[in-house]
Amino acid sequence: MRALFSAICVFFLTFITASAQNSPDCRTAIPVCADAPIMGVTDGSGDIDDFDPEVITQTGCLEKGSVSSANIENNSGWFVFRAGTDGQIGFDIEAVPVNPGGPITAEWDFALYGPFDQTAGQNFCTIIGDGTSQPIRCNYEYNDTGFTGIGVNPVDGREGAPFVKSSQNTYDEWLDVNAGEIYYLYINNYNTNFDEEPESFILTFTGSSVDEDQNTALDCTLRDEFLGLDIVACEGDPDITLSALNSPAGSDIASVEWTVDYDDDGTIDATLVGSGPFGAELVVSSPNSGRYFAEITTASGTPPTVVDQGGILITFYGIPNLTVNVLDDFVNSDQTDPYNVEFIPDGDGDYEYAINGGEFQDDPIFYDVPPGMNTVIINDKNGCGTSDPIPFLIVGYPKFFTPNGDGVHDNWNVYGVEQLSNPMVFIFDRYGKLLKQMDLNFGWDGTFNGRDMPSSDYWFRLDYDRDDEGVLVATQVRRHFSLVR
Repeated sequence: MRALFSAICVFFLTFITASAQNSPDCRTAIPVCADAPIMGVTDGSGDIDDFDPEVITQTGCLEKGSVSSANIENNSGWFVFRAGTDGQIGFDIEAVPVNPGGPITAEWDFALYGPFDQTAGQNFCTIIGDGTSQPIRCNYEYNDTGFTGIGVNPVDGREGAPFVKSSQNTYDEWLDVNAGEIYYLYINNYNTNFDEEPESFILTFTGSSVDEDQNTALDCTLRDEFLGLDIVACEGDPDITLSALNSPAGSDIASVEWTVDYDDDGTIDATLVGSGPFGAELVVSSPNSGRYFAEITTASGTPPTVVDQGGILITFYGIPNLTVNVLDDFVNSDQTDPYNVEFIPDGDGDYEYAINGGEFQDDPIFYDVPPGMNTVIINDKNGCGTSDPIPFLIVGYPKFFTPNGDGVHDNWNVYGVEQLSNPMVFIFDRYGKLLKQMDLNFGWDGTFNGRDMPSSDYWFRLDYDRDDEGVLVATQVRRHFSLVR
């Protein structure tokens, strides 16, 4: 019979539904640096989806609370900064009364996430939002100084310490940073978390690095990347809204022109129409991957234009098709033992693979794969899904069999022998005596003339015609296996 199983077999995968958390406020975090105190405002409502409300009930020392419909993120703001030098960093969050001289009504909490490597290709807001990344500093304690942060409370001089509930210490320990590290700061107004009324605070960076050189402690060029860090998303995720409002131009905007390089090859492919104030927002829908740019024309003309030179790369990962390339078995190579296979995804995601329910590995090549029918699953490490088990066949022979009537390995055969052309299998004892020309439909049951053969090594000869680039070549394989009773 002709070989029906080719060297390369294509399977189309159906993925289990999974979606990367699309964290809008975190993703549009305001880039800040240590050049001056920053006036901050929280204007989020009490049910925002930066944290998955079905999964995240606690992140660090911050808790969801007793309101079942609420997210752990309340009336909040997000900031992002990049360390400019090695050293020590802290910050103060100072409450500002709604009315000058009036009482402080806000109760500020914070969580700090990082350090992140900008070259890692991760979607940082996704791993924050799904709980994969936990905060390295956080605090929700209350005291009457009106300050919280990292380092030393400037009002009472109390030094920061690891969070302890009811300690009334609103400061955490200093942060030791390395140049280039990215950190996300989440600031939350718990006291007025559901009234949707914005309240203000002052954010000031502190620490020995800031004291040594305020201009380099935090990298202010991050503000030129005002569209944010690159985004990884899944096909079918909610729309992504880009905003140019965090640019160094501030409110000095007359208009914004949006362009896109879909192939990320240095060639602008289209000019797009923005929306919102000054056209400063752009909605990107799946699966429109590409590098997006914003060019701001200022109202004052000083400077006349502001551009995020690097733009922001948005990559939507979809469901890949998978090619199973059996490298070595009786059909596909002269090497008939061990059997090796390679999985080739049709996609540019970050994948890992597992066969037969085993551990995942990044390497798509598996060595010493068992003969017979196997299964592979592929997992998208960006959170875009895991496939159902996909079968593939290795044409080869088992190293042993156990004909004891328990229904497991009771017969010996060449697995997938029906895929070979004109196969014949002969069984010999260790002295070369022919015991059986096998019935390929049933295999060998370990008997000779109705008598059980003893536990020992036995030899087989497999004759078949192998397809060598369209030419059938007579092939013979001699190997041994074990009968175990």
